[in-house]
Amino acid sequence: MPEMTPTLSIIGGSGLYEIEGLTDLVEHDLDTPFGRPSDPVLVGTLGGRRIAFLARHGRGHRFSPTEVNYRANIFALKLLGVERIVAISACGSLRDDYAPGHIVIPDQLYDNTKERQRTFFEGGLVAHVGVADPFCPDLSRQLHSAVASTGVPAHQGGAFITIEGPRFSTKAESQTFRSWGMSIIGMTTSPEAFLAREAEMCYACMAHVTDYDVWHVTEAPVTVEMVIQVLNQNTAYAKRAIAALAEGLRPVRDCKCGTALGDALITSRDRIPDDTRERLKPLVGKYLS
Repeated sequence: MPEMTPTLSIIGGSGLYEIEGLTDLVEHDLDTPFGRPSDPVLVGTLGGRRIAFLARHGRGHRFSPTEVNYRANIFALKLLGVERIVAISACGSLRDDYAPGHIVIPDQLYDNTKERQRTFFEGGLVAHVGVADPFCPDLSRQLHSAVASTGVPAHQGGAFITIEGPRFSTKAESQTFRSWGMSIIGMTTSPEAFLAREAEMCYACMAHVTDYDVWHVTEAPVTVEMVIQVLNQNTAYAKRAIAALAEGLRPVRDCKCGTALGDALITSRDRIPDDTRERLKPLVGKYLS
């Protein structure tokens, strides 16, 4: 059967390294100007649509949050023609009402990382992309509806703070993040969401609450065992939600993500090096032709 362009990509986080039910699988072992992605991208059919899947940490969980090559991952999906990404992430809750086992579709993001490459734009081409609303509102609404349809407690909205990791927070850090108004905490959503915006791709996050971080005085501090246990329990919900989203995904994007670079490129066109033009052509070719 002829291969169609994937209409949706899933980036799987801790505990989700594959999606059962994908048929007509094709494996893409890609290279990018920013290096190789975490794993080959699997493209298959689910809910009548072509879906791409990428294991963020690599199958077998080989890369720490800092080691993940976020630029290569997003660029590889762009090369495949993907327009919409759903990122699946484990998170700790910084609120009483977002309990372990719940799923959150956040609408805000705070980058508290320190050691990551945050942009595609370097080497003579500068872009200042707008990320006031870092998650695509259209895709996030559709994702929340799909998650809610599974029966798992689902929350729409909340600020997601990304820490560097790989260690968990201290109690002082956790309490500080709560005082800032953060709702959930994790290690991978930044710079992933910002790179997706630079690539003019819709990005939404399905955040699985695994614990109360370390701030909650009546709950045990977060451990790897605790995270994996909840993720294993939630895997079925995640897969059902993905299938529902794929089946009901509206064919036309109702957002501004696809034109995010339209007014973001600031460098004079005659000053952009030829090699940079070529390297970033999948991102900016339509603006520099």
